Amino acid sequence: MNQPIPGEAEAGAAVEPCAEPVTAGPYPVADITAVLQALGDPVRMAIVRGLAKNGDPLSCGSFELAVTKSTLSHHFRVLKESGIIDAHYEGTRKMLTLRREALDEVYPGLLDSILRATEAATATAR
Repeated sequence: MNQPIPGEAEAGAAVEPCAEPVTAGPYPVADITAVLQALGDPVRMAIVRGLAKNGDPLSCGSFELAVTKSTLSHHFRVLKESGIIDAHYEGTRKMLTLRREALDEVYPGLLDSILRATEAATATAR
């Protein structure tokens, strides 16, 4: 008789975009290659732009992107592991925060330059 393994989602069960546990503290900011690779994906860049524009933490469910929940969860994890975002709970909601100060401390001006470049590219594409 097959028993489900505790903590494993059943086949076909809905996957929350922030289902993985929150780490004890933020990941350290990764090396420049990992940070640029994380920011090189359009979905992850949209997440970072949303967090930068808002300025305050946003819940995982507030990002309306054309990807599945499991794919969105993957993108959140890549950004967290590279030290670009952090997550914490407010009640039952998992909130995401852009780690702008930590990024600026390690790579001064990088995030602002990339955000300006993506805004300019978006504006010219319209």
